[in-house]
Amino acid sequence: MIVAFAALYVIWGSTYLGIRFAIETMPPFLMAGARFVLAGLIMYAIAWSQGIGKSSWANWRTSLIIGACLLLGGNGGVTISEQYIDSGLAAVIVAIVPIYIVLLGWAMGMAPRPTPIIWLALAGGFAGVGILFGPALYFHGGRSPALGISILLVSTFIWSAGSLYSRVAKHAASPFLTAAQQMVCGGLLLLFAGVVTGELPRLHPASISILSVGSFIYLVLIGAVVGYTAYIWLLRYCEPAKVATYAYVNPIVAVLLGTLFAGETLTLRTLIAAGLIIGSVALVITAQQLRARVEPPISAALEPAD
Repeated sequence: MIVAFAALYVIWGSTYLGIRFAIETMPPFLMAGARFVLAGLIMYAIAWSQGIGKSSWANWRTSLIIGACLLLGGNGGVTISEQYIDSGLAAVIVAIVPIYIVLLGWAMGMAPRPTPIIWLALAGGFAGVGILFGPALYFHGGRSPALGISILLVSTFIWSAGSLYSRVAKHAASPFLTAAQQMVCGGLLLLFAGVVTGELPRLHPASISILSVGSFIYLVLIGAVVGYTAYIWLLRYCEPAKVATYAYVNPIVAVLLGTLFAGETLTLRTLIAAGLIIGSVALVITAQQLRARVEPPISAALEPAD
């Protein structure tokens, strides 16, 4: 179990840096689409080898909707945003997903009204985003951090809505088959988005760097397949609230890796904002775990970077 948690914390935290390196010489939507189509086919092969490769059209339709929310809207937004902001900063902002899920769950009648302590945590989380947003309104070195942050705020909202929908939707019996279907559907939508946004003329295979290729392979095999397998295994043998702790460990891993290997700047403002956001998420998850003793938890939050 320790190995599975370590894999979840480190692997999913490292995917943000992997995305940054991959899109240095690859168009973002096409890279993300190819990543999930390949990972989905591998997961489908695993499911098929277990004799569970058949699924109904209704399950494929559900996978298409969830793939659109989690992979096109969620992970696609993360991938695009890293053209404008550092990978570590992206991971910190994505950490607000559990906060969105609490608010959406309450608004949609799927969860009770947040307690005062959760409201305090929600305020702290959005205050952290506000601290990051202030200086981001100015351009830095030809980049537009405010645009990257805005994309992430929208994409994490879409990911959160898709996560809630996935909890009430009808899935295939096998979690591996479900994952495979969602990855294939979401990957195809990402590829279509790349074609529509004109990425094909910008795809030059001869100019793709070794670093980008290596990062892409890592994202497919380690980030998607191994990371997701560890996640599924933990959900079966561990409390969901404990599994959800990756929501505030991943940003720490991502920030450290970005600083060490990509030369990303770690400012005092970023540290304060990260502390507010990650601390708020930890408080939300802890409050949900305590509430789960008397009623079912709202959600074990998911992140779009896997």
